[in-house]
Amino acid sequence: MKALLSFLDKGVFRLVSWVTQLLLLSAVAAAFYQVVARFVLQSPADWSEAWSRAALIWTVMLGLCLALRQGAMLSVDVVRLWVGTRTQQWLDVAVLFSCLAFFGLLTWVGIQMTWRVRFQTMPSLEWSISWVYIAIPIGAVLAMLGLLARWVEKPAPAVVDNTQL
Repeated sequence: MKALLSFLDKGVFRLVSWVTQLLLLSAVAAAFYQVVARFVLQSPADWSEAWSRAALIWTVMLGLCLALRQGAMLSVDVVRLWVGTRTQQWLDVAVLFSCLAFFGLLTWVGIQMTWRVRFQTMPSLEWSISWVYIAIPIGAVLAMLGLLARWVEKPAPAVVDNTQL
């Protein structure tokens, strides 16, 4: 199990992190170019807005798996503080299965959406819009991997202001 976690952390999640960072950088660069082209050159580019939007969608969906892997997603920990240790374990399992079910549904719906729009193109880039929609199922599957990797690792609880969460 540790070998699988190591492979995910050093391989898959590191690659996802690099791709996400490059996509975010390209979205910022395209948006900056759009502002310069529109207001300085007086000749707006039609591709930069579409690219920025597509890159940000991919960034969010890929960044989701990274956030889940690191345990950086927001959670409501008040309920965990109210219940006993044994109930906390059941609550954690319920949250895990709820999240897995949601991301499974998101994967299925994302695949359906990608399939339905496969013949539509983005006019400014002349690409199939399905290249943007495919970010939904890919991000959801990677989010499930990140969630499961975090669950298997069972990290120490977070401590905030001397209060264990």
